[in-house]
Amino acid sequence: MIKLIENIVTSEIINQVINRSAIAHQCKELAALVTRHTDGKGNGFHKTAIERLEFQRESSVFAALQGVCEPILAILVQGKKEALLGEETYRYGVAQYLVISVDLPLSAFIVEATPDQPYLGFKLNLDPRQLCDIITAQTSAIEDKKKNSVRGLFVSTIDTPLLDCALRLTRLLDTPQDIPILAPLIIGEIHYRLLMGEQGEAVRQIATSGSNMQRIAEVIKLIKADFTKPMRVEELAGQASMSPSSFYHHFKLVTSMSPLQYQKQLRLLEARRLMLTENFDAANAAYQVGYESPSQFSREYSRMFGAPPIRNVERLRTV
Repeated sequence: MIKLIENIVTSEIINQVINRSAIAHQCKELAALVTRHTDGKGNGFHKTAIERLEFQRESSVFAALQGVCEPILAILVQGKKEALLGEETYRYGVAQYLVISVDLPLSAFIVEATPDQPYLGFKLNLDPRQLCDIITAQTSAIEDKKKNSVRGLFVSTIDTPLLDCALRLTRLLDTPQDIPILAPLIIGEIHYRLLMGEQGEAVRQIATSGSNMQRIAEVIKLIKADFTKPMRVEELAGQASMSPSSFYHHFKLVTSMSPLQYQKQLRLLEARRLMLTENFDAANAAYQVGYESPSQFSREYSRMFGAPPIRNVERLRTV
C-alpha cells in the first residue's frame, strides 16, 4: 500500500514537471512570435490583423498606464507587470494571465523590462455574449444565478490548453487567408477554456443572465455613460433590482470600490484626457466632468495621480 502511494506521488510529480516544461516551451514560442510581430514598431500596444487581438511591447520599466479597461484576457509572455485596482495590487509574470470581466478603472505598471528582454504581452478583447452562448450550450455548468459576486479582475497561472489556443491564434497572422475562418473558432475555444478553467466561476457569472455580477456590470455601463452627473445610489440600486445595501455590497465585491469612488475615478481620468489631448485648463476640465469646486478637483486629482493637474499633465507630455 505504501509503495502504491509512493508511486502515485512520484507519477504526479513527474507530470507536474513535464507540464511546467511544456508551458515554459510554449511561452518561449509565443514570446518569439510576439517579438517578431512587434519588431521595429516601438513601445505600446500594437493592433494585429485579427480584430480583437493586440500585442504589447515595452522596452523599459515605467509608471502607471491609467484608464478604464474593458473585458480582456491578457497573457504575460515576457517580463513582469503590476495592476492596481482601487487599493489592491495584482502582480503577475511569465506564464500567468489576467482576466478583467467588467469595465474597471485600472492602473498598470511595467516592473521588469529591458531593450534586450522587453516586456511582451498578448491581449484579447473578450465578448460576454460569446461566453453566454457557451454557457447556454453547457447547461450543466449553469449554477444559481444569484450566487455571490466575485471580483471583476483576477490573475491565474496559465495551463497548456489555454496557452495552446493563444499560440494557434498568433500563428494565424502568418497565414492571413486563414484568419476569417479559423480565428473566430480559436477565439471561441479561448472563451470556453476560460469558462472551464480554475477561475471559471468569475468568468461564468458575468455571462449568466440575471446573476448579481451581471446586474452590477449593467449598472457600470450606466455610470460610464453618464458619469458627469450627480449620482444617486438608490436609483442605481433600483436599476440593478437590489436594495441599496445589497447593491453597495455587490458593487464593492466586483470593483473593489464604492459606486462614488468608481464615478470619481472615471471623472478624473476623463479630466486628464481633456487636459492632455484637447488642451483644456484644469478649471474647465473639472467643470466638464462634473466638479463644481476646482479646489476639490485639484485635491482628488493629486490623490489619484500623485501630482496637481498642471504638473501631472506637463510631466506626461515630456514622457
